[in-house]
Amino acid sequence: MNRLHHALTQRDTHQVRGVYSVCSANEYVLRAAMSHAGRLGIDLLIEATSNQVDQYGGYTGMTPAVFRQWVETLAAEESFPLGQLHLGGDHLGPNAWQALPAAEAMARADVLIDAYVRAGFSKIHLDCSMRCADDQAVLSEALIAERAARLCAVAESAAVDIGLSDEMAYVIGTEVPVPGGETSLGGGVAVTRPEAAASTIEAHRQAFIAAGLASAWSRIMALVVQPGVDFDHTSVQQYTPANAVALTRMIDAYPSMVFEAHSTDYQPEAALTALVRDRFAILKVGPGVTHALREGWFALAAIEREVVSAECYSALPDVLDSVMIAQPKYWQKYYQGDAQLQLWLRRFSFSDRSRYYWGDAKVMEALNRMIQNLRQTAIPLCVLSQYMPEQYQAVLLGELDSDPVALARHKVERVLNQYARACGVATT
Repeated sequence: MNRLHHALTQRDTHQVRGVYSVCSANEYVLRAAMSHAGRLGIDLLIEATSNQVDQYGGYTGMTPAVFRQWVETLAAEESFPLGQLHLGGDHLGPNAWQALPAAEAMARADVLIDAYVRAGFSKIHLDCSMRCADDQAVLSEALIAERAARLCAVAESAAVDIGLSDEMAYVIGTEVPVPGGETSLGGGVAVTRPEAAASTIEAHRQAFIAAGLASAWSRIMALVVQPGVDFDHTSVQQYTPANAVALTRMIDAYPSMVFEAHSTDYQPEAALTALVRDRFAILKVGPGVTHALREGWFALAAIEREVVSAECYSALPDVLDSVMIAQPKYWQKYYQGDAQLQLWLRRFSFSDRSRYYWGDAKVMEALNRMIQNLRQTAIPLCVLSQYMPEQYQAVLLGELDSDPVALARHKVERVLNQYARACGVATT
């Protein structure tokens, strides 16, 4: 059994355990995650989405094999043990090819799944909930499950070829928010009905058994459901345990499964802890960590403005915004309103569409210029206190170096430490 799967389904102890999943392809975020997990001595789960990484490169330009090689290179540089590193694929299915007929979209999804598994990704979220060009307006649960079973068969075949069958673990379920958060929460998202969750499990069980996948079915580690958490550009819907009581009870009938909760970004630590206690044992975080990193870079840019001459200033926030305006495809349909509103949404929104732009050459040049400026001009403690008070305290205590990259990574690690404490793998 997959090590993460085994750890999450041990119910003969009184200790509540969970795992957080870092869904990001940002180098600084991943390095921070590795440094943090390394200090704690815990396993680290990193996931790529079907939009980020696919057989054609996704928006990162990386195939699954290239992504794995890149992550392992970062791990070596951060001295993080590869034995504690787990890779997962999120929303793997026909998502990127919904404009195509189902036959063609699913054929591409087959290749996608095969590429992920052969690259050594051992946690696979099978998601066939989206309709393709020639599908009916609403897909039946049976069809969704049948397509998921088809993709699982592809994954199992690839796993046999590379000798990793016993390590494969799967996630099913489709009731998730819009990736990256809702455009507007409005009246909020509703908690999944327990009978709907049970129906999803049963439909998939039948499809897997019919496809001869009984062994794979025993390795279904989690069901994606909606516990009533989400965020939009400016607000956060927090977890309310009382609203999820019936849902949390139904999973007791499935001792080999836990719930997986998406869009847990920006939840207070108490809410994260309650989610894990209530068997939402896999907590996904993505925009929350890139948003924290962006806060760090912007704070450092404010410090840079104070301590370097105007002609040397990197103007990082302005460069980032100019690139976003010139290449609006990742934010334009999400950020509505007048020019002023769009400006501060591009800069500060919880949905953090700016995360798509940090790899741009102009943005990277400005970022590296800011880092070098601050390395050449020591950051005065009084200025650090003004713009990064939490990091200032850590520097004073000798827990953190005042190097700009270390300061920005510390912002990410503070977020991840909330998840680690909620999951029961950190105490401070």
